[in-house]
Amino acid sequence: MRIDKYLKLTRLIKRRTVANEACDAGRISVNGKVVKASYDVKQGDEITIGFGNRSVSVRVLDIKETVRKEEAENLYEYI
Repeated sequence: MRIDKYLKLTRLIKRRTVANEACDAGRISVNGKVVKASYDVKQGDEITIGFGNRSVSVRVLDIKETVRKEEAENLYEYI
């Protein structure tokens, strides 16, 4: 699954276009490397998202194509 779609699906970023723009701006990194929106997310990846002057780091636990709002937080864990 593409990283921009994963970020939208897990509700870490509200919209896929915003996630795509964040990737283009270099604010998304996986395992310490800046990635493009087309990066294929795998279980165990550590995603770091830069939000202004703070950053959020999460570890990918599971990948699903569709998920309900209540179950979205089960797909990752904060580091």
